[in-house]
Parts: sequence; C-alpha cells; structure tokens
Amino acid sequence: MSATHTLYVCYFGLREPLVQTQVLPYLRQLAAAGIGVSLLTFEPRLNESWTTNELDATRQALEIEGIGWHYLKYHKRPSLPATLYDIALGTRTIVGIMRRSGVGILHARNHVPALMCAIAKKLRPAQLIFDIRGFMPEEYTDAGVWPANGYLYRGLKLVERYLFKVADAFVVLTEKARDILFPGCSETDKLGRPIAVIPCCVDFARFDAAESVPRASLRKELDVAGRRVIVYVGSFGGWYMTDEMTDLMALGHELDPSTFSMILTQSPPQAVVERMNQLGVDSKDIFVGKVKPEEVPSYLRAADIAVSFIRPCYSKQSSSPTKIAEYLASGLPVICNAGVGDLDKLMGDKRVGVLLQEFNKEAFQQALKDIDSLRSDESSADYRRALARKQFDLETVGRAGYVGIYERIMNHDSSPLVELKAPRTMVSDGN
Repeated sequence: MSATHTLYVCYFGLREPLVQTQVLPYLRQLAAAGIGVSLLTFEPRLNESWTTNELDATRQALEIEGIGWHYLKYHKRPSLPATLYDIALGTRTIVGIMRRSGVGILHARNHVPALMCAIAKKLRPAQLIFDIRGFMPEEYTDAGVWPANGYLYRGLKLVERYLFKVADAFVVLTEKARDILFPGCSETDKLGRPIAVIPCCVDFARFDAAESVPRASLRKELDVAGRRVIVYVGSFGGWYMTDEMTDLMALGHELDPSTFSMILTQSPPQAVVERMNQLGVDSKDIFVGKVKPEEVPSYLRAADIAVSFIRPCYSKQSSSPTKIAEYLASGLPVICNAGVGDLDKLMGDKRVGVLLQEFNKEAFQQALKDIDSLRSDESSADYRRALARKQFDLETVGRAGYVGIYERIMNHDSSPLVELKAPRTMVSDGN
C-alpha cells in the first residue's frame, strides 16, 4: 500500500466504551498496515473530565501506537445550536489538521462528522469515506427522541442526501443496510464508488485471554458456581427492550431456581433491579452494574446463556450489535429477536442460539428449553467461537475490510475486493 494519512473523525469522547472497543482497535489496525492515522474526538465536559497531565499522557500513549490524537470540547445544549457550533469548529480544526499532517483521506464515523469532513473537503482536497454506523435520522425517530417527519428529521435527511452525493466510499455494518441504501449493488455503487460491509468486530486477544483462565475459577470468583447464569451486556431504554428481557430472565428464575441474572450496563441500575424484584426475583440472585470493558470477556466466560432484544424497527436493519459478536466469541448460545441487522441470517444456524418472533411467556419458555438443550452439546461452544472468529474477528474481517477499502479508494479501483497482503499483528484493545 502506498503511503497515505487519514483523519478519523468521531463525535464521541475518547473514554467512551464504544470508542475504546470499536474505534481505537480499528485505528490500530490501520496504523499497523502502514497508514498514517490521526483521530479527532469531541470530549464531553472536557475541562471537568480531563487534567492537562492526563491529556498529555494519553496523547503520547496513542502516538506510540501510531495514532495522532486531537480533541475538541463537545457541546450538548441547546441541542441544534450546540451541534452546529461543533460542526463549524470541527470543520475548521479538520482543515488545520489536513494542512499540518498532509491528510489525504477523511474517514467520518456517521453523519455529523461526515458533514464536517464534507465541508472541509470543499476547502482542501481529500477523499471522504462515509462510515455509516446506522440510519441516524430514523434512529432518532424510532427511539422517540425526534417526532416522525419533524424539522430535525427532515433537515438531517437533506444532509444525508448531500453526504451520499459527495462521499468517495462507503462503509455499512450489514448486508441489509447495503441493500437498502445501494439496491442492486455489491462492492461498488452505481457510480463505481467502493462499498464495504464491515460488521462490528471484536479483538479476540481479549477473549483468548479469558479462555486461558479455568471457567470454574471465574465462576467461583463471581460467586455463581453451580448456577445457570443468564447475561446481558449493554444499555437499556430506547430500542433496547428492557421489559421483555427482564420478563425472560424472570421466567428463567421461575423455571430453574438456580438461575442467576447478570446485567452488565452503563445505564442506571436501580430501575432494572426494581423491575426484577417486582417480577419476583430476589436481589441476591441478580447483578446489575458497570464493569470495565477489559473485564467483560471474563464475565461472559462465566455465563451460560446470553440475551439481546432490540426493537425490530426500520433503523435497526442497519445495526450490527457488538454484544452479539462478544457473546459468540465467548462461546455463549444467544437468545435474540428477529428483524435486527443481519441477525436473522446468522441465527438461521441452529447451533448459534434461538431467534424469537414473539415476546410472550410461551415463546420465552420454549426458547429457554431449546437453549438448555443446545448447552448440553459441549462441542457447540467451540463451534460458536469459531463462527465468531470467521465473521467478527478484528483482524481477518475488520482490518481486511478497512485496509481493502483504503487500497481501493487510493488506487481509484472499483473492482471487487481481493485478499489483502497487509501484515498481520496481534494487538490488544488498549482498554
């Protein structure tokens, strides 16, 4: 690959779990492939959350990994004026970084960074990769944040159409999203611009480390020895179906009193604990709380069953839930629902888990019965880990996809992707 320098723009703070487990691992892979990498983040409560020493130390640590870190303060309120202000300041900052670092490719994570990059591209020549992490306008309406067809929705749809016009390449998370956004297209759109489908991947170094520890030791350490452990990782509310997941867990406790529910979430725990109590589950039989990203593989290693219910709305066809990749990387059988991203296709493999079409007691009871039967097949856990490595591995899937689209955009190549010869290195996720 010829030398180039990319600026990755992300409208999140560096410490947010999504950046730690998704953005930084991908950027390390690009740096390892010989691409110059800069990163611009927007830090919530910058002055309160970071000291000068912490900023300097973090910048130096990332520099050693081949990532030049730049940051701006994120402004939240009032929502629209704050976002417009961030776009203006972000665009000016991007142009400055481009000038100083010789940036030739702008890589924008979702719509707001993509607009900054699109404006910067008009001021200073570069190529733009629009990394579409979801159907953002529809996500806001599906989650109830914006009214359907309101002025914010319509405005963002106008911006989206502009971004599709000026971008030079596209990344989507699911085949469904590609088929919706680029009907009839595969590796390129109708103008010959590259398209890559790259799901949310996981760094197997994290999960291999957890696998090296005896499961019995982890279960004893977490005080769940001899219990059937149902686990959920992620947020609650919005399109995450809190009531339905807690109903399933509570039924699991009713059918098997040895059950323990483990809910690893950044969301406030009290509401979830209270609901589980109302459903008849004692507080001693549940854990609801935060754990560090680097600890998640160990908690999953100690579990038996994983669950993920996401509201099957239009916008979720673009979603690739990281938790599903993490569950499978841990060998866990999964209970999830239809209508989310490419999960219907994935869950067509009966050794992966159970795909629900309905959310009622009868469906939950059958799902738990089927999943317990699946757990009795000791070889199935290894099968799921192998499947996860094939479909969600950070290096062989994530790195190959991103390096491939960089090669194609640099070479102005619209031919199908071929096997990449970039060197492989094992890296940690740095959490």
